[in-house]
Amino acid sequence: MSTLYDQAMEEMIGAIHEWFDEQMKRGDLEKAVKRTTLQMGIFNDILLDYRPGRTTVDSVDLGLDEGLKSKKVGPFTEEQVRNEIQPKLVEVVQEKLDKWADTPLIDYRFTFRGKFPTTEGKLQVTMLEYINEGKRQQLLERIHTYVDQKLLKGSYPTKPLESFFLTRHLLDPKLFPELNVAWTIAQYDRIQELNKGRQEALPEHRGDIIRAITSWAENYFLPQYFDVQPSAYSANVYTLKPGASLEEDEAHSEHEKQAAQPIDLLLYAAVMILRYEPSYSKPKGLTFLELAKQLGSSRAVRMMTEGSGIYAKEDIHVKNVLVEFTANDVFSIITINIRKEEAAAYEQALAFIIRLLKQGFPKSYKIKLKSSVKQYLPIKGLAKSDTHRFFANALAYPELLPLLEEYAREAIEEFEFYEDTESEKSCMPGSYATFGLGLTDQRYFPLVEYYMGKVDDEHQLVQDKFTVAFAETHGVTVSSIPALVACLSRSTDYLKLKIQPELENEEKLEPLVKQLQRLESYEVERALYPIWGKVEKLATLARKANGRRKELLLELLKAAGK
Repeated sequence: MSTLYDQAMEEMIGAIHEWFDEQMKRGDLEKAVKRTTLQMGIFNDILLDYRPGRTTVDSVDLGLDEGLKSKKVGPFTEEQVRNEIQPKLVEVVQEKLDKWADTPLIDYRFTFRGKFPTTEGKLQVTMLEYINEGKRQQLLERIHTYVDQKLLKGSYPTKPLESFFLTRHLLDPKLFPELNVAWTIAQYDRIQELNKGRQEALPEHRGDIIRAITSWAENYFLPQYFDVQPSAYSANVYTLKPGASLEEDEAHSEHEKQAAQPIDLLLYAAVMILRYEPSYSKPKGLTFLELAKQLGSSRAVRMMTEGSGIYAKEDIHVKNVLVEFTANDVFSIITINIRKEEAAAYEQALAFIIRLLKQGFPKSYKIKLKSSVKQYLPIKGLAKSDTHRFFANALAYPELLPLLEEYAREAIEEFEFYEDTESEKSCMPGSYATFGLGLTDQRYFPLVEYYMGKVDDEHQLVQDKFTVAFAETHGVTVSSIPALVACLSRSTDYLKLKIQPELENEEKLEPLVKQLQRLESYEVERALYPIWGKVEKLATLARKANGRRKELLLELLKAAGK
């Protein structure tokens, strides 16, 4: 055992030395921490994964053994690991920290963890938690200076890197042992307010806020009340601990006279996820709401029935002789009851939806419609949902077409989808209005082009269905070609467009060629496929053609890079 023990210790200590030596060879240490005052060091955690002959030390858990049900046991007992191995490894790491703690290599805190196979099974243990008090105090001063100067007194957009660190620092119990929920939420709101004019950067700031709160919720808050069964491939499973519930003031924290509580931070994250994250992330937001409800939060119950509470009552509920509307942003549902089937009723409904979207209502919503009319667009393959029916009904009124375009331009958003569509019938918000307008009048061809420029063609197929209907309705004309090419540029391999006979006419083929020549070669090839199939078929047609037609077909091949 002594020889085995000595070999194991030599291997583990060697892996520790190797990791530190490798990091100190980096030439970018100073540069990395000078990017922002909110970063004190590069590393705050390492994991030693002891596997005889293959021991590793890394700053991330590589998870090489996750999911493997190995029955192999290690050479040491848990007691030996804790009482003999751990102290010696900690001594080695502490010596490194004594030497490097004040350099940019080490953050203000540093955790040393280990994984060991033992005779009793796998052991995961935190062996050392180190705090550099000098760095901690310096970081706290920097955080408060940043909040005061850049957020409270600032008027300019902030940097995403600053949000990355600040959002996490504010929920770090080593920095803020007493969590001030209201103050923390105020800083998150201020970050969004300062960056609201930067549409490309704002989602990154919001993403950092969401990830910071999610990490806090999953690693600190929820485990206090739930037994958590984690999964690398699906959502965590939460089981309420016997007798677990919020304190009385926390369960009723929505009362105006009471201070914000940690549960309010969980609900804040839920709303952020539901409002701003892509559709596939929204189940986590709903899970947070459900867990808060299980803990006895009356605010969570109210949010699930009435919405988040961030909208004025007149913006989420309207009732008159023509219509009644209700909106719930938590479940992304707009309920519309058309009492009188006339243009004015649908006009009010569209104005209601547009106003909500302008205020940040989730674009991946669905409509629950009560109406005596059941219109659908003349496009095969679309979901026959209430959302589809509402817009098809509205399109029957010519005077509403401009308002429908306003709605479509407000609703269109890449990576968002109507909540009542899925798989091959999934479609981006604004689809039904755009499709209906595009089939109705050439004035809306630019809208079709705009829409196609936003289509996520990896997760949506309905643009193919529209393209077929568009070609059948408008044919190939000088006015329709730009929109038609935009459709073809977002087509899938499933689309087959029967417009070859029209393109026998050189007067129609020539403007199509000119439009395609504006695209990259790979885009041209993609656009040609629904018409002629593989470019080899087009090359065969070009060889057999004569005169101007031959020239045009050769130009097409050249545009496709052939």
